Amino acid sequence: MAMLAGIAAGWLSPNGALAFDQTKYPDLKGQWLRVGSPRWDDAHAPLTAEYKAIYEANLKDMANGGQGIDPTYTCISPGMPRIMNVYDPMEIVITPATTHILIQHIHDGRRIFTDGRPWPKNEEPAYAGYSIGKWLDTKGTGRYDLLEVETRDLKGPRVYDSTGLPFHRDNATVIYERIYLDAANPDLLHDDITVEDHALTRPFSAQKRYGRAKEAQPVWLEASCAAGNHHVEIGKENYYVSEDGFLMPAKKGQAPPDLRYFKQ
Repeated sequence: MAMLAGIAAGWLSPNGALAFDQTKYPDLKGQWLRVGSPRWDDAHAPLTAEYKAIYEANLKDMANGGQGIDPTYTCISPGMPRIMNVYDPMEIVITPATTHILIQHIHDGRRIFTDGRPWPKNEEPAYAGYSIGKWLDTKGTGRYDLLEVETRDLKGPRVYDSTGLPFHRDNATVIYERIYLDAANPDLLHDDITVEDHALTRPFSAQKRYGRAKEAQPVWLEASCAAGNHHVEIGKENYYVSEDGFLMPAKKGQAPPDLRYFKQ
């Protein structure tokens, strides 16, 4: 009886629930940094004719000093899948029901639910979307080695990267991910991403990679987009606040904002 009680105590947490066996999951502890460019392969993006024209107009606006259709200059979240470009260091926290992706940048945190829940009905759309995942043991070792994720319920505006590569305005995007450690290098993490979107003629994929920081206790810096942001959006135009505190045009030939509510 004493032996059985001891075994049971090892299975149970103090509140009586089954204990979480961390050893069944891959070791994703530490700080992860992006490897390679944060951009998608915009030259080969399978955009429809309509969205190819939108993208080209966006590039032309950027060439003239504008922001194009990239909304992040106003500190709006980049949303998915751009979050996984990892502009700031990433931390991954695995719990029994949820895998958390923690990134400072601009509201880049994610919750990937792994508790077997169904898709919610009438979910409020979010920039990060709603993610449901499943841990898999693909090698039959008794230990999980792959996290498959599907993300829906996204809202916009969103783009893939800083070039302004667009998503369809209906925000019916569906994103699939396969997240796993490199077979030869446990300090290299892969995220294979495939996007289905009505702005595309076929699914669009990218392979993102992240390297684990070597420091045992890495530095986690605070990121605050709003601090020191000189961009001001008035109506549908972006203006800039100069170092001496005056509103100025953000691009050549830009008209001033409508000042009808100010005494001239």
